[in-house]
Amino acid sequence: MKPETIFQICNSIAPVGWFLLIVAPRWKWTSGIVLSGIFPLLLALVYLFLIAFHFGEGEGDFSSLEGVTKLFENPFALVAGWVHYLAFDLLVGCWILANSQKHNIHHLLIIPCLLLTFLFGPIGFLIYFIVRWAKTKQFLHENF
Repeated sequence: MKPETIFQICNSIAPVGWFLLIVAPRWKWTSGIVLSGIFPLLLALVYLFLIAFHFGEGEGDFSSLEGVTKLFENPFALVAGWVHYLAFDLLVGCWILANSQKHNIHHLLIIPCLLLTFLFGPIGFLIYFIVRWAKTKQFLHENF
C-alpha cells in the first residue's frame, strides 16, 4: 500500500474518534469504540505495520535534528510519525474525557481541551490540567 493511501485512511479514522469524544461523550458507542481504546489500537496496528515493514529503509537516525530530518524524508517513516501522533493524541483525548467524567467536570469545559489536544497535543493536555485544577482545587490526583 502506498504511504499516501495509509495517510488518508488514518486521517479518516482519527477525526471520527475525536468527533465522538466531543459531540457524543456519553453515547454507548463512544464508550464502546473510542474510550475502550479501539481507535488508538487500530492506529497502533498501522504503526506496527509501518515499523515492521519499513523501519531502516531510509537514511537518518534519532541522534540529531539533522538525522531526524533525513529519517522523515522517507514517506513511510513520515507516515509512521504522523500515525504515532494520531494514536497518542487520541489516546490522550480519551483519557481527558474519562478523567473529566470521573471528576464531574462539565463537558462544555472539556471541549476546548479536546480540540486543543486534537490540534496541538500537549497544549490541550496542559489546559485540561488547568481546568481540572480550577474545578477540583488539586493539580495532580491519584492516577494523574
